[in-house]
Amino acid sequence: MQRLYDFLRRHPTGVDGFWALILFGMSVVGGTTRQEATGSDLMAAVVPISLALCLVIALRRRMPEKMLVLAAATGVAQLIVDVPPLPADFGMLVIIYTVAATGVRWTSRFALVGALCAGPLAQLRWPTEPASPLGSMAIAVFQTVPFALAWVLGDSLRTRRAYFAQLEERAARLEKEREAQSKVAVAAERARIARELHDVVAHNVSVMVVQADGAAYVLDAAPDQAKKALETISSTGRQALAEMRRLLGVLRTGEHQESGEYVPQPDVEQLDELIEQCRRSGLPVDFRIEGTPRPLPSGVELTAYRIVQEALTNTRKHGGPNAGASVRLVYFDDGLGLLVEDDGKGAPQELYEEGGFDGQGHGLIGMRERVGMVGGTLDAGPRPGGGFRISALLPLKPAH
Repeated sequence: MQRLYDFLRRHPTGVDGFWALILFGMSVVGGTTRQEATGSDLMAAVVPISLALCLVIALRRRMPEKMLVLAAATGVAQLIVDVPPLPADFGMLVIIYTVAATGVRWTSRFALVGALCAGPLAQLRWPTEPASPLGSMAIAVFQTVPFALAWVLGDSLRTRRAYFAQLEERAARLEKEREAQSKVAVAAERARIARELHDVVAHNVSVMVVQADGAAYVLDAAPDQAKKALETISSTGRQALAEMRRLLGVLRTGEHQESGEYVPQPDVEQLDELIEQCRRSGLPVDFRIEGTPRPLPSGVELTAYRIVQEALTNTRKHGGPNAGASVRLVYFDDGLGLLVEDDGKGAPQELYEEGGFDGQGHGLIGMRERVGMVGGTLDAGPRPGGGFRISALLPLKPAH
């Protein structure tokens, strides 16, 4: 049964042609019977009119506009040559429904006019005997109902299809928007992880390189200092691995490690440890805190830590052998201020802006992105007396 249904759906014109053939046969038989009863020669007009109306049914899906015009012309011809209603006149109902459902707008309006006129014209041309004027009017209205109902059903189907088409379009648009938002979120997350990896790797690797160079220099003359440098390299490497494990852990699908395997994100309380690490690597750093320390939003704390880490890393890499740095952390009523300065030889600011000294890092671009995400401001550039200066203002909100 399903196969038959699928076959019929695949061949709609064939189905329409089948019903048109049946209506044509019924119209010819009815015309023949009426001709024999009245003795008039009706078949000369019945056959072409029936054929035209049945052709309308057969081709209504392929050429609805042309078939509507053909049906209207056939109806007018039927009125002129005085051929009484035939079974084939059912084709007018079919074409009215078809153009109301699928045709262009002008055909739908034209079909509505024809539907409202068909009943009264038929009653005027072939009045029912005997009938009073009021009775004739009632019969005309009654004959109009099927045509009007066919148009209403077709127009309702058109409206329903348009509604479902809008729903499908809206669903497709929402799906595209969700995909676009997902891509944006993924890109933002990748950028965040890239910034984190840059800061972690650049800082810790620079410490390890400095310590390794120092250990190689004093290996023969001062084995104890070389051993201490190697220990610093080992501890720095472990710290870098721990932070990288934490960063890579966010790529897991919703797994939250609470066993201590992944260290928490760094905050301002860990600046002492960061600066002490720089001092052990041979970079003198003066660290001062002004104002009253208080809880900060985690995003602000991470941003402050990374700015100091990036600034000290660049000082150690490019400030020269005798460079020193100072870090000031200032708590205002409505913000947290950061000032990192060094007295080294520095580097052109353009090199920072282009993405960092390694050619693939973030430099000031990464700093500005971090500060922008918390709504802060950043100012950086060479100092008048030499070296480099980075200042940032991060707005504070009460920590919850």
